[in-house]
Amino acid sequence: MRLDGRRQSSNVDDRRGMSAGRATGMGIGGLIVMGLIIWAMGGNPLSVITQADGPLLGGGGAQTTQNYQPTPEEEALAEFSKKILASTEDIWSKIFREQVGAEYEPPRMVLFTNSVQTGCGGATSSVGPFYCSADKSLYIDLSFFSQMKQQLGADGEFAYAYVIAHEVGHHVENLLGTLGKVHQKMQQSSQTEANKWSVRLELQADFYAGVWGHHESKMFNSIDRRDIENAIRCSQVIGDDYLQKKSQGYTVPDAFTHGTSAQRERWLTRGLKSGNLKDGNTYNLSDSEL
Repeated sequence: MRLDGRRQSSNVDDRRGMSAGRATGMGIGGLIVMGLIIWAMGGNPLSVITQADGPLLGGGGAQTTQNYQPTPEEEALAEFSKKILASTEDIWSKIFREQVGAEYEPPRMVLFTNSVQTGCGGATSSVGPFYCSADKSLYIDLSFFSQMKQQLGADGEFAYAYVIAHEVGHHVENLLGTLGKVHQKMQQSSQTEANKWSVRLELQADFYAGVWGHHESKMFNSIDRRDIENAIRCSQVIGDDYLQKKSQGYTVPDAFTHGTSAQRERWLTRGLKSGNLKDGNTYNLSDSEL
């Protein structure tokens, strides 16, 4: 990605070197990082996932400051993440004015190491990047990007940007009222049906990440074909079917919570091509149409 000279968002709470809480929820990164931990233990990674990007319950305690010195590589990732957040602020503000007829309220990004206290409860870096609707913030331990590269082979700045944009996509769902409605339906459904609602929520967040990418490229000419290939590769290796096959050699579709590799690639690509919110309704389609 071409980001030279771009502004960094000031809507960032840097809590690196502080720790608190415990993890009881799951974000896009949790599907990867926690899943890899479970693989190493010989278990099913999806057994720890209930409601992706839903409330993180319980946990907590006061945050404590520790002596912490980030590496130059981590500082570079922090600057990159702030630039991507700034881009989402600019682009979603424009989209909301033009397509929604409303003002966009940007989320806050919290950078942390190891563990963090959120408006949804306590979490550790094992859940990966996630969005908390209670405080309208997205949380990320930057070491996740290194793990994503080393453990899944998903690399490249636009792949990293896709992860951030996906969580911002959940914030967009929250602002539009979709997130709350879907979480309510999930709470009233069987586990199998709740998983299906979760898939639709995640695929829409992928679509919104693509919508951001569409306008980012149009406004700044910052994304090339290789960038898009990196993001698509990332979407493929975090598909439920890919992770299940990697962990146990077969798939259990009823346990899918984020969508298959093909579905995630399809909705990300659809957003990249369209740039229009109206093309991202994942809720009125049959399972086979997703």
